[in-house]
Amino acid sequence: MVVHAYILIQTEVGKAAEVAANIAKIKGVTLAEDVTGPYDVIVRAEANNVDELGKLVIAQVQGVPGITRTLTCPVVHV
Repeated sequence: MVVHAYILIQTEVGKAAEVAANIAKIKGVTLAEDVTGPYDVIVRAEANNVDELGKLVIAQVQGVPGITRTLTCPVVHV
């Protein structure tokens, strides 16, 4: 079963568009948009399981220059 999550990202001032563009290139990211509000970028990602999702966030997304904080919100089906 594929696991989906939204990743809410805060960036350095003026870096939101660049961060979103770089994250959009990562395999497993289905959407990356710069937004206004308390977060600067919102990402939708998918992986085969929770472990792969964690690796995607930690090893790839958080490695993008300009990110100061992330919050990962897995999608649940109740």
